[in-house]
Amino acid sequence: MRVLIIGCGYVGLPLGAELARRGHEVVGVRRSPEGAEELLAAGITPVVADVTRPETFAPLSGAFDWVVNAVSSTKGGASEYRAVYLEGTRHLLDWLAAHPPQKYVHLSSTSVYGQMDGEVVNEIAAAAPTGETSQLLVATEQLLLTAASEREFPAVILRAAGIYGPTRGHLFQQFLRNEARIAGDGTRVMNMIHRDDLVGAIIAALERGRRGEIYNAADDESVSQLEFFRWLAAKLGKPLPPFATEVENAARKRGLTNKRVANDKLKTELGYAFKYPTFREGYASEIARMRLL
Repeated sequence: MRVLIIGCGYVGLPLGAELARRGHEVVGVRRSPEGAEELLAAGITPVVADVTRPETFAPLSGAFDWVVNAVSSTKGGASEYRAVYLEGTRHLLDWLAAHPPQKYVHLSSTSVYGQMDGEVVNEIAAAAPTGETSQLLVATEQLLLTAASEREFPAVILRAAGIYGPTRGHLFQQFLRNEARIAGDGTRVMNMIHRDDLVGAIIAALERGRRGEIYNAADDESVSQLEFFRWLAAKLGKPLPPFATEVENAARKRGLTNKRVANDKLKTELGYAFKYPTFREGYASEIARMRLL
């Protein structure tokens, strides 16, 4: 297959490397030429282009069998989310109209679930978030679902939970720096997926995902923040972080959700088997890696 990965960064780079290892021809897009050497070393042909500027697509000649959109907003606000995700996807749909791929996988987020009561959510649960950035992710998904329905565009959507792995994991990194705080009473539930499992889920979606379908990409076990820190503290022989103050809690409350993301559809329909079924296996691997450095 000839594969295009748009956003060849933390997830896109190892995805491209694995696809190249399997014998696919992989082209990786970044916004700047920085890091071209690491793409080449991974067997990926680097191309500089920007989804917010469709005129930059010119170097992407020819048709692609598979396309993966793994772009990042670089933690921007609503204006950047609109430009990168919603308008960027619109530009890609227009550009791909002449040469539709066999499969298009879009990386979205479980933040589209705005549920607050700790309930289990699957792909048919309401996606009605209160935050503006998450609302823009929902609008982007709807754009693709409409194209899949009306034009038979081969879009598949993966809603990724919090991604962690080598050098990543916000709360883990805070814990290592002794900067972590337990929010509220610690019962808010977190959903995660290891980067390597997200790569595997994307490949499963490329190979077996159905047009117009949504799949949750989260591991087997949601965990409360308190449980997570208790496990880390025991694993690393460190004390639990302190509880956040009222002021800290107030600052963090906006946009937070509290739900348990179910991954049954990913496993049953796409047949995906997790390398790291829970955060325990994933972070144990990361801790072991760090100790070798």
